[in-house]
Amino acid sequence: MTSAAQAAEPGAAPLPAGVSALAGCWTGKGEVMGKAVSIALTARPVALGALFTVDADSTALADPADRYAAHLTFGGAKADTITGYWADSFGGDYTATGHGSPRPGGFDMTYDYGADAFVNRWRIEGERLHWQIVAQSKDGAEKPFANYALQRTACAR
Repeated sequence: MTSAAQAAEPGAAPLPAGVSALAGCWTGKGEVMGKAVSIALTARPVALGALFTVDADSTALADPADRYAAHLTFGGAKADTITGYWADSFGGDYTATGHGSPRPGGFDMTYDYGADAFVNRWRIEGERLHWQIVAQSKDGAEKPFANYALQRTACAR
């Protein structure tokens, strides 16, 4: 089997280790704008290992009909940076490109939505994943948006 680093096209920047460490499946609970949710992630390399995707599915604990899904794409870029794309169940009007960088234990990604940017902080410690999202205003002030605690789990076949 060829590793992701070997399979990517010549000249493709490698995926940072903090992104690749997400590979597999994760389940947990969290809070989005004060609402308790359950969440499941499936994460894997794609495009000959040059890119990485995360599919997230969440459901409000108080209302199983209140569902959300997102498809995130990450790529390594030159100068030890990360590029990304966010698409979700709100449709094409709410997609965003992102940029980020490796951090100890994970990575950060920022998606600009005009008035606010949404900063995603991904941290892995062993078999546990913490994913925090804050809304950041142009002056740098942050407001909590979402916070998840997940555990690595076996992927369904």
